[in-house]
Amino acid sequence: MRARHLLTVADLSAAQIARLFRSAAVGKRHRAFGRTALAGRSLALVFQKPSVRTRVSFEVAIRQLGGSSIYLGPDDAQLDTREPVRDVARTMSRYVDGIVARTFAHAQVEEFARYARVPVINGLSDLHHPCQALADLFTIQERFGRLRGLTIAYIGDGNNVLHSLVECAVRLGVRVRCAIPGGYRPDVEIWRRAAGLAGAAKAGLLLQDDPEEAVRGADVVYTDVWTSMGQEREREARRKAFRGFQVSARLLRGATPGCVVMHCLPAHRGEEIADDVLEGRRSIVFDQAENRLHVQKALLVLLMTGKGRG
Repeated sequence: MRARHLLTVADLSAAQIARLFRSAAVGKRHRAFGRTALAGRSLALVFQKPSVRTRVSFEVAIRQLGGSSIYLGPDDAQLDTREPVRDVARTMSRYVDGIVARTFAHAQVEEFARYARVPVINGLSDLHHPCQALADLFTIQERFGRLRGLTIAYIGDGNNVLHSLVECAVRLGVRVRCAIPGGYRPDVEIWRRAAGLAGAAKAGLLLQDDPEEAVRGADVVYTDVWTSMGQEREREARRKAFRGFQVSARLLRGATPGCVVMHCLPAHRGEEIADDVLEGRRSIVFDQAENRLHVQKALLVLLMTGKGRG
């Protein structure tokens, strides 16, 4: 089955994700592989929210595949202010071969997909960040040589990154333990669906409020910022609520000896993660960031042509 859009990880089957990972691995080993796969194709990046990694990785990805990109930033893409999303989607579909939408409201990404005649990729919304999760699980597989049976401990905010990470991980047989303070828990419906997937894949999924318990025996410890873009007014309240949830050297003592640390970046060093941990021997944060490029190259080929590269 050919995936039409990528709005959430649930748009891909476990088999399609495995195919993506094989293609990404081939492309990472052989940088020239697939350099004409999207020759003549164009990709629009419609961003309400600025980004470093998402923008650069997609722009480089389409160019390495032989295509081109056009970036529409917050001043250009005044969605539902200057112009309705449905009109932008229908117009852009006549110009380009794919759209990456990075928005505040997930409903706007869904509306892009509803009206676009070309594949739409969610580059981040308030509820989901599927491209990040796919790169994360690819990175874990790359490091450990497998996914099934591993344990991820997520420490921090129950945000869009966590939603997609959980959806992706349990689908692939990875156990996830989350330590999140009350009041900052993940979306109830998304968590319920993920729990159902975890049961079907025989993967564990646990939500608690004790970071030390979550990290005990974990293979991967993952965190993200406590205050995301658009939440700046909540910063002080969040810093108080998340006190004790920092990924530090002390916290990592309970993890497995081969445990690795992940962060989707940008990081607030000294808040959710200690500087010596992010820069330490356990950190695979920059491998994780690099792999956005390789996984997204495979994703663009899958969605825009229906063909794998490996």
